[in-house]
Amino acid sequence: MSELATIKEAGKLPVESKKGELLQYLTFKLLDETYGINVMQIKEVLRYSEIAPVPGAQSYVLGIVNLRGNVVTVIDTRVRFSLPECTISDDTRIIIIEHDGEQIGMLVDAVKEVFYLYQGEIEQSPSVGNDEALMFIQGVYQKEEELVILLDLNRMFDIDNDQLAIGMM
Repeated sequence: MSELATIKEAGKLPVESKKGELLQYLTFKLLDETYGINVMQIKEVLRYSEIAPVPGAQSYVLGIVNLRGNVVTVIDTRVRFSLPECTISDDTRIIIIEHDGEQIGMLVDAVKEVFYLYQGEIEQSPSVGNDEALMFIQGVYQKEEELVILLDLNRMFDIDNDQLAIGMM
């Protein structure tokens, strides 16, 4: 029986091992790339619904949605990463995260899966180019045949938190 199966059966995650803390990530797709977010930052995942535009907001702010009485700003993650805008499909999702007490929605092409990895298995991201999206990368993880780009949401939303707040008004 694998270590992960034993952990799941016990219903507990070990805090530390030789490889560091065990972490849980949700993966999602943007174009042909797979990205990961630490599940501790995720509130929920929603199917795409109508988003009300906000005049004067940043180009990556799609608008706002009403989530059980709370106004949530939704960003187009593709535009935030300087990628072409996406076409909405049945797979399109809004990942609701919490940052500094505010809920923010991230529009993504599709949500894939949740997986576990140890902190020590995260590799440093290569420094290639001067792409704005590189600022948001915590590291990378080679998951079987697929490279998962792990995002640092704190950096992603702290860089211009004031500009994002404009979209929430």
